[in-house]
Amino acid sequence: MAESMALEPGLKGIASDWGSDQRAFKNVPWGKAMMWIFLLSDTFIFSCFLISYMTVRMSTTVDWPVPSEVFALSFGGEPIPLILIAIMTFILISSSGTMAMAVKFGYEKNKTMTFWLIVVTAMFGASFVGMQAFEWTKLIVEEGVRPWGNPMGAPQFGAAFFMITGFHGFHVTIGVIFLLITAFKVRRGDLDNERPGFMTGRKGRYEIVETMGLYWHFVDLVWVFIFAFFYLW
Repeated sequence: MAESMALEPGLKGIASDWGSDQRAFKNVPWGKAMMWIFLLSDTFIFSCFLISYMTVRMSTTVDWPVPSEVFALSFGGEPIPLILIAIMTFILISSSGTMAMAVKFGYEKNKTMTFWLIVVTAMFGASFVGMQAFEWTKLIVEEGVRPWGNPMGAPQFGAAFFMITGFHGFHVTIGVIFLLITAFKVRRGDLDNERPGFMTGRKGRYEIVETMGLYWHFVDLVWVFIFAFFYLW
């Protein structure tokens, strides 16, 4: 057995190891491995969006709108820069904490705590999407920003904003839907008795909760980069 598990030295050994699946995905659930591959591909897409945005931002000859002024909200007649964006960021980062606890209680087979933590995470996500809808409405109706134009400066601002935040908001919305499906299955006991159906997994295992956690943490991490590059730059 020891001789059969021995690896060839150098790069050839690494390629052989990965190719024969002896180490890379040993005992890893298929859904979890596929989620990692999906997130890797999604990383390339978001990277392309942000790099395109930075390229346009640095190359445009027209003044770029100041985000702290564009995304300010007035309270008592005084504009507060980025207050809504700060709240949205706080909510989304907090949802990562509740999702992490849901995964912990899931592997402890604490069905009640897992259910409620997933529901709270979904509520955080829905709140984020709702505030993003408010942000879009304000920008479109009050400021007149469009994907093809912008009365406050560079016309590319609207295209970059709606493309990047819209794509991310779509991910959050899909995540909320799948979180609610997962919560329903946890509540009904589908993960304990391996009830046949969508997103069930192996009997007595809460792997789907961890898989959803990977997706949700990725969505939160992407927002940190969007917040830093789009709103703070």
